[in-house]
Amino acid sequence: MAMTRKQEERALDKDERELVAKSHHPALQDLDDKELSSLVKLLRERRDKAGGEVQRRRREMRGKAAPKGAEPAASASGNKAKLEVLATAMRRLNSEAARRERMASQVSQAELSQKALKLKQKADGDDAPANTRHAHKGMRKTASDRRQNLVRPMELGRQRKAGAVAQAKRDAK
Repeated sequence: MAMTRKQEERALDKDERELVAKSHHPALQDLDDKELSSLVKLLRERRDKAGGEVQRRRREMRGKAAPKGAEPAASASGNKAKLEVLATAMRRLNSEAARRERMASQVSQAELSQKALKLKQKADGDDAPANTRHAHKGMRKTASDRRQNLVRPMELGRQRKAGAVAQAKRDAK
């Protein structure tokens, strides 16, 4: 379920609010790649820390771990909300990083295509052909190098089974 910004702010402390605010749309577009990678690193650390806290509180509630304070934790709902907010922010950052990577690869692919076209046009001016492989008469079926097996698969299975039965009889003696 989506959380409103008000709910997000209630679940986070001041530093985390600033980090998560940078992961929302208008601010996210303004980040350069270096800032984006550092923000991903910081947010991942905070998310992992919150996840560890939720896990510790759950163990305390079940009685599996000693309480951190005077009394064992009664609930982990606040930390669960914090974990959810941080995880959602991480998803936004990861998708933005993936989007930027896709855009960069598309640009480089276009540059490579332009370069290949220029090389091809340059080669067309030469007298020597760039590629001497031609289809000529079209595709033709080539004969297989593997020899043809004339024995039916049923016969092979029957012989294998007969051999196994004979071996079993010998082993039983």
